[in-house]
Amino acid sequence: MSHKNDDCRMLILRYLYGRNASATSARGKRGAAVKIGDLRRALKDAHGLRREDVVANLRYLISQGWVEEQIQHRVVPTNGGRQIPSATTYYAITAAGIDRIEGASAFTPRDRFAGIHISANGDNTVIVGDGNQVSRKYELEANELAALSASVKQCADIDASTKMDAVVDIDTIQSQLARSSPNRTIMRSAWEALEPLSKIAALASAVVAVGAKLAPFFS
Repeated sequence: MSHKNDDCRMLILRYLYGRNASATSARGKRGAAVKIGDLRRALKDAHGLRREDVVANLRYLISQGWVEEQIQHRVVPTNGGRQIPSATTYYAITAAGIDRIEGASAFTPRDRFAGIHISANGDNTVIVGDGNQVSRKYELEANELAALSASVKQCADIDASTKMDAVVDIDTIQSQLARSSPNRTIMRSAWEALEPLSKIAALASAVVAVGAKLAPFFS
């Protein structure tokens, strides 16, 4: 059976919505978050979705902020006494995804560009992975920043205060990417505050990737 992409996306979102609504834990058999294998199996059995349908449209939902990846890190001991790091990825519906199903609630953030006819000047905005709106022409840079923000939030090697400061600095840069002409001075200042994260092993690659994307703004 062939499904349109939007139909696949809604089936994925409704499945994750249902899991969240009936969950008795964050993860596990009755958890809100689910592994990719279990997600594919459930949607194939219930709706005949192919593996490709699930994977492609799940990535789309993540990039638009409807679904989030949750990475669970653990260490597995071997018989020889070694400690092998392991990571398992889960997928769960976000608050934005719940609002997509239920409609906006009293707790839904207001659109910061509401009432502004952005398309009037030909400079459309898009929503990136963390829900921020940016100018379409800076979408790639903003998605790298969204990935860095997610990595910061999940990083076990920095404390909550450092995470908070970093996320605020990332949001500052993304806010400039909503402008038709970003303020490079503001962006550079926020980025300089973020650069020390490159010394954290778990964040180094993400920081380098963002730095490469933002380099043209600092030249």
